[in-house]
Amino acid sequence: MTDTKTRTRPAAVTLTANAEARIAKLMADAPADAIGVKLSTPRRGCSGLAYSVDYVTEEAKFDEKIETSGGLFYIDSASVLYLIGSVMDWVEDDFTAGFVFNNPNAKGACGCGESFTI
Repeated sequence: MTDTKTRTRPAAVTLTANAEARIAKLMADAPADAIGVKLSTPRRGCSGLAYSVDYVTEEAKFDEKIETSGGLFYIDSASVLYLIGSVMDWVEDDFTAGFVFNNPNAKGACGCGESFTI
């Protein structure tokens, strides 16, 4: 008989309380067919990759799923390796509001902050 132990793997991205609250607000206002919010890193901008947060209507087989107090948060399977160890926050001030990422994998970013490189 083999003794098999499983260990829970930590989430690729940590969400702050502000990010979770924003996801809850997004889900409260979501289209009827939305099941959660999904983070991906499409190729865009002058540095190569950008952060994109969108509603998701169906669960993809290999996406990472994080259950938050505000709803389901998914990470695109093709983006997980670029995001491991990142912290996602929601920041608002007098002039802007948006998700902010502290990504230890990013080696640089464009001047406008729109995109990053690994």
